[in-house]
Amino acid sequence: MAKSKKNVVELIALQCGECKRRNYTTSKNRRNIQEKLEFKKYCPHDRKHTPHKECKVK
Repeated sequence: MAKSKKNVVELIALQCGECKRRNYTTSKNRRNIQEKLEFKKYCPHDRKHTPHKECKVK
């Protein structure tokens, strides 16, 4: 049984839509979810809930 050399699950960062800081990290399965993730999460720098979008981890 051959295994794929590409990682199916990748580590991503969630960037705040207002202050543009990366506050959270999470993982995503590329086979199940192709579009970019977007969540409404708490931003500690703005002290309120803001939309956070997916971006790459440096």
